[in-house]
Amino acid sequence: MSQAVDDTLIEAHGLSRHYDVSNGFFGGQATVKALSNTSFRLQAGRTLAVVGESGCGKSTLARVVTMIEKPTAGTLTLDGHHLSSEVILSDAQQAALRASVQIVFQDPFGSLNPRQTIGRILEEPVLINRPDVSAAQREQQARAMLEMVGLRPEHYDRYPHMFSGGQRQRIAVARALMLEPRILVLDEPVSALDLSIQSQILNLLVDLQERLNLAYLFISHDLSVVRHMADDVMVMYLGRVVEKGAAAAVFGSPRHPYTQALLSATPVADPGRKQTRIRLQGELPSPLNPPVGCAFHPRCWKAEERCRQTAPELDDTEVHPVACFFPL
Repeated sequence: MSQAVDDTLIEAHGLSRHYDVSNGFFGGQATVKALSNTSFRLQAGRTLAVVGESGCGKSTLARVVTMIEKPTAGTLTLDGHHLSSEVILSDAQQAALRASVQIVFQDPFGSLNPRQTIGRILEEPVLINRPDVSAAQREQQARAMLEMVGLRPEHYDRYPHMFSGGQRQRIAVARALMLEPRILVLDEPVSALDLSIQSQILNLLVDLQERLNLAYLFISHDLSVVRHMADDVMVMYLGRVVEKGAAAAVFGSPRHPYTQALLSATPVADPGRKQTRIRLQGELPSPLNPPVGCAFHPRCWKAEERCRQTAPELDDTEVHPVACFFPL
């Protein structure tokens, strides 16, 4: 795990992303608050893991950070560039900024074009964003990148179907690095791989981070993977951050009931350690109709009347903040 570096590459304040959707058979419009009032910082050489169930807002956050979508509210600073819903960047500014923030998707079988050679796949970001780079330079860079991710230069002329899932994910990582970004958004990068391959990809990511001083926004639902990768952890529930802090603090002393439940379902490689499973009742509420008060209260065994009336706030002045009226 990497050492802290005083070089902030991502800073978010009150970041939100809402969607207006049709309200089904009843007509009218409804608002889905996929991401609400999210604040965090990420420095070079560090990994911030974002965890939670499906539908908690992790992938929405990834799309906002990679500028696939604009925030509805709040501010986002990427590598020194200030973004908000009001800020309009020129095409040149957007191209330069997108080069510094790249994403690796979950499915290596669907994220690579089956009709293109590996060389073409790797060169395409450079061809689009840096047209002044010659064909010979692009090929040299692509072959060198293959070596960096543990593949052979001769794989340059092959097609994606000729590679295993782990090799394809290495190719996806190589493609993300072709523009020499400072930030990688890793959206469930190993969840589609066999367990025997996951550790290889995770070790590759750790090695690349140390060599290139990359900042990772690591999105995952697998806390055993997060434990291996993260410097800091941010736990999300129904679009909101409910707990965040250093990984050692979150894993060692979880304060929010939701975090405790997630950790209780994570296997621990210690046969002598007793672990009590916390089984949450019910399903994740619909983001179209979230509960009044604390969004977690219908599933929380510690909920009281206050929780049903008022939503607790996250106090970012704390070292280990938690949005809960009755934290541990």
